[in-house]
Amino acid sequence: MPTTPTPTRAKSAAPPSRSVLRDPAFLRLWAGTTASGLATWALPFVLGLAVLHRELGAAGLGLVLAARTAGFLAAVAVGGVLADQHSRRAVVFWSALAAAVAAPLLAAGLGRSLVLMTAAAALAGAGQGACRPAFQALTAETVDPGRRQQANAAMTIAVRSSTLTGPALTALLTAFLGVRTLLLGIGLLWLVAALVPARGTAPAEPAAGPAGSTARAGFRTEFLEGVREARRHPWFLAGLAALAAVIALGYSTTSVALPLISRDRYGTGWVLAAAMTAYTVGALLGAVVIARLRPRSQGWAAFAGLAAYGVAPLSLMLPVHPVVVVAAYAVAGIGIELFNVPWFTATQREVAPEKLARVSSLDFLVSYGLAPVGLALIAPAIGRFGVTPVLAVCTAACFLVPAASALVPTARHFSRTAPAARD
Repeated sequence: MPTTPTPTRAKSAAPPSRSVLRDPAFLRLWAGTTASGLATWALPFVLGLAVLHRELGAAGLGLVLAARTAGFLAAVAVGGVLADQHSRRAVVFWSALAAAVAAPLLAAGLGRSLVLMTAAAALAGAGQGACRPAFQALTAETVDPGRRQQANAAMTIAVRSSTLTGPALTALLTAFLGVRTLLLGIGLLWLVAALVPARGTAPAEPAAGPAGSTARAGFRTEFLEGVREARRHPWFLAGLAALAAVIALGYSTTSVALPLISRDRYGTGWVLAAAMTAYTVGALLGAVVIARLRPRSQGWAAFAGLAAYGVAPLSLMLPVHPVVVVAAYAVAGIGIELFNVPWFTATQREVAPEKLARVSSLDFLVSYGLAPVGLALIAPAIGRFGVTPVLAVCTAACFLVPAASALVPTARHFSRTAPAARD
């Protein structure tokens, strides 16, 4: 049986002096990815404003957001397969266009039809899910290997900056435009994501069948090929395990515990707001740092950054000054991007190009799929055992699972071969 050839890798020298921000093709991709990220963030926030304005009930909000999550999870694996079968640019176009169509449907249903809003939210989530792995693969097609870490950091910086400034700006616009108009604005952002990116410069060739045919197998077979490709990279599986622990236990626990502790221990809501802002600022700083930083053992450095998220639940567990909690969230934000950017870059470098979107879809399934599961389980656990024991378990998991993952073979460099062997 033929084996998948290991993709050609560039030498691990310093990145080219010409900034990726001066590359028109990347700037178009960056604009599209940023628009999709901003639209993804804005939808739940705008719908939350609709609840404040009594245009949508709390139960309705939960149903609509659940439908969006379900649409995402249903489409992300399909999008990964389609992006490896067909043009990544075409998959981005059609998936973003689907999300754009959902926006006016949401506006039409607001205050009138919860059924229409639920269906539109599922369509928006499907568009979001299908385009995520396609964008990841399109980045590998558009940017040369030496500048991909800088490119991934630039995309993260844009999204984090939007998250930091977006709430105040959106709340201000609501006073003049209204929630329905903002929903239409989200549709325009998705149109930007659909229309602006350029076609990749090196599209993956379709894999030939046993007799040299280019006929494609079914979805299940195609997806399982992506799973087998992921299994060829022990560092990738280790990273998924570490992500699962930090997201399902650490992130979910702090999402539930932080509001409770801000209210009950400190008697104010500003700790909640300050901690979340500090997390975003820290993530922004982490992306700026990792755009230039090239650790010799990038995998170990990335796992250390991911483990740093453990300081967030640890700060909530201890009776510390609220400033310590805010600082801990800033550290967690820095660490998460010290992991994310090298993780995306290594996936784009190491995975066989014709299977990159399918492997990336596994990443997004874990990243987005486990958060609601964790949220559903953590709240009952806190009610049963108390907040401190749950925080203690989750803190230990955030520290220990990434540390154990770093011991997996190939994890040190996020590569099946050491840097010297790739030169």
